[in-house]
Amino acid sequence: MPVYNFKSTVEIFRTDVPDTAVAGKVVSVLNDHFPEAHINFDLEDCDKILRVEGPYVSIKKVEDILYSLHIHAEVLF
Repeated sequence: MPVYNFKSTVEIFRTDVPDTAVAGKVVSVLNDHFPEAHINFDLEDCDKILRVEGPYVSIKKVEDILYSLHIHAEVLF
């Protein structure tokens, strides 16, 4: 039986995404850059949480992409 060694990174960001339309656009753009990642928002949370989980997630790259979309984001540690 094969043994799989899946390593995954999960990064959580506080954002100022206002609604589901903007969240959908952000997810689409991030999926282009991180095609193997699972990306979602929790807009009901007061911090408008963005969660990015994948084999390699660059915090700097996510922040740069969001900045280019005029979205403020802070990684939560």
